Amino acid sequence: MSVILRTSVPIILLIALGYLSRKYGILKHGDERVLSSYIYYFALPSLFFINIYEVEFSREVIKYVIAGVTPTFVALAIFIFIFLFGIVKDKKTLYLLIVTTVFGSLAFFGIPFIVFAFGTGEPERLAALFASTISFVSVITATSVLEIYKLDGEKSSRVKTLVKRFSKNPLILSTLLGVSINIIGFEVPIFLSTTLHSLGSTTSTVAIFMLGLFFYGRSYGNLKTAFGLSLLRILFLPLVAVIFLKFVFAVPSFESTIIVLMHGMPIAVSSIVLSERYDFFKETIASLNLISAMLSVFYLNIWLIILETIF
Repeated sequence: MSVILRTSVPIILLIALGYLSRKYGILKHGDERVLSSYIYYFALPSLFFINIYEVEFSREVIKYVIAGVTPTFVALAIFIFIFLFGIVKDKKTLYLLIVTTVFGSLAFFGIPFIVFAFGTGEPERLAALFASTISFVSVITATSVLEIYKLDGEKSSRVKTLVKRFSKNPLILSTLLGVSINIIGFEVPIFLSTTLHSLGSTTSTVAIFMLGLFFYGRSYGNLKTAFGLSLLRILFLPLVAVIFLKFVFAVPSFESTIIVLMHGMPIAVSSIVLSERYDFFKETIASLNLISAMLSVFYLNIWLIILETIF
């Protein structure tokens, strides 16, 4: 019960505060984009970089990382399989299934949830490790699918656009930089390390607060479809993770729990912005964000209880 209170109450209160701050005019339309930009360009890259820099990349940690990203690749393979065999015949439906399954809010929602549930220190470092490595795969996958959706045609233009976008993505760049600095053994100065830790520590509170801002004043439709899609991250992807962690990878119980929870996080909030930019199922994505975020307060805690038994 104490874990449920630690995770649910802060999340509900922060989302409510964000929503009410818009409703009563304390924050204005567009302010959520300022907070989003702060997290996306400063807080998260700092958190990803400094935590990956501080990780000791032993054979064991590399095994954890491989175990963490495997469910995403398996889900992607399953969707391609059902498309090739005609179970799903429409390309747009395939794109929707892929994006809404792999593109989770691992950083904006996942890291805060793990911190609220297990505290800072090692849990936060593991959460940042899995959030950054899984996001590295999911961001590339989701962005590629959206670009293919938009640029259905000229391959050269598509590849060029993808490379350009990836080369400017701060989450991808900070992850790669953290790994590179770690491998070459360069020591980050203490003043820079302290600054990055300070920036990274603001991620949890600001990210959850920002959810409330995003939910205010949006148009919601296709609720039935959105609920069905929410099950992909509520049940399907976590179950894939459980199967592989239980029967394929020998990963300790705590690390396994965090990996499964990460794959069960709601769809990424940035999917709302991307759906508008790419004109990609806008109402459905907005509804999916609302439904999955609201349900997450309950189902993630249920997963916590189940995982204690499984692992």
